[in-house]
Amino acid sequence: MVQKILRERFCHHCATRKLFGIEHQYRHLLELLKRTTVHGESNSALIIGPRGSGKTALLNHVLKELTEVKQVRENLLQVHLNGLLQTNDKVALKEITRQLHLENVVGDKVFGSFAENLAFLLEALRKGDRTSSCPVLFILDEFDLFVHHKNQTLLYNLFDISQSAQTPVTVIGLTCRQDILELLEKRVKSRFSHRQIYLTNSFDFKQYIRIFKEQLSLPAGFPDESFAQKWNKNVQHLSEDKTVQDMLQNLFHHTKELRSLHLLLMLAVSNVTVHHPLITASDLHEASKQSRMDSKANIVHGLSVLEICLIIAMKHLNDVYEGEPFNFQMVYNEFQKFIQRKAHCMYNFEKPVVMKAFEHLLQLELVRPIERPSERAQREYLLMKLLLDNNQIMDALQAYPNCPTDVKQWAASSLSWL
Repeated sequence: MVQKILRERFCHHCATRKLFGIEHQYRHLLELLKRTTVHGESNSALIIGPRGSGKTALLNHVLKELTEVKQVRENLLQVHLNGLLQTNDKVALKEITRQLHLENVVGDKVFGSFAENLAFLLEALRKGDRTSSCPVLFILDEFDLFVHHKNQTLLYNLFDISQSAQTPVTVIGLTCRQDILELLEKRVKSRFSHRQIYLTNSFDFKQYIRIFKEQLSLPAGFPDESFAQKWNKNVQHLSEDKTVQDMLQNLFHHTKELRSLHLLLMLAVSNVTVHHPLITASDLHEASKQSRMDSKANIVHGLSVLEICLIIAMKHLNDVYEGEPFNFQMVYNEFQKFIQRKAHCMYNFEKPVVMKAFEHLLQLELVRPIERPSERAQREYLLMKLLLDNNQIMDALQAYPNCPTDVKQWAASSLSWL
């Protein structure tokens, strides 16, 4: 039950409690949408902020409050578009007609050419008036991607309708680009209302601790009241624990977005069982380790000893040539030097086998070619770059199971033997 409540809170955008640090923007957006849904005014606005700053959560909160009003719930039509899914105006238009249930209004005419689609949709929206028509709310997620559509036709027409006195239409765009207005064409910009709502994670560390407590606490209506009190008391103790505060401070300085905090709490809550009913500081530390684990270092753990040796050879080449690109032949020569010095403990692989191991590293994207290979180019002499830094390599080697001692020493050795 605890896991269900908290997981829903961490995973869904509809936060159960008040928004953190964006109350002013909340009131602004609520007032704006009320004017559309209740008074029939058309409007347009952009919600701008970095990823994870709460743009979608803010909008969902406002819509949740609006739909509690019966008049709004029955009349408001919502159209949700996403720049990652609707990659051109034609696809976006089909999605709009689908969400407004206009597909079968006039047979197949809706699914004719783009021009017919657009003309039909505009006619349908323009036939209405402020008093009798249902308000339509267009929500454009990843708004900056719609800007790159040809001639910005869709944006132009949506903003144009929102300026007219016909069907009440509000266009809300969500974007993380601060320079979004510079990307709009002049004719589109002139029809935009220039309302911009900026979100920044402006809370300090004390507020961050408070958010941590509120997100992890159980609500008042929890069935088992005594357990809820015990749980919330434990959360209070955790928030005062010095080691937990240090860990949260590291996360806070790394990123202030609440998604990272939610991921951390989700991993910690996953350890809660009947036999382990309360979260401990060690659960949070383990979750912190998991959430900040380096994915590339994890890939290294699954490599063969030969592939590890090739990565170490590349590391030494990087050190010698100060990050200059290398090719397979250089890596192979470096590996041969190591084999000759340690012939008693390492098997000398044939060159084609070493080449195969090198290609595997290329597939795993631990190494990448500097330029696109041509058909004529010999594979051995293509210039490559290693995508791991020295710290990642050394950390991965420490955790690598049964790594030969000589290989570890080679990785840690200075360049004096070259």
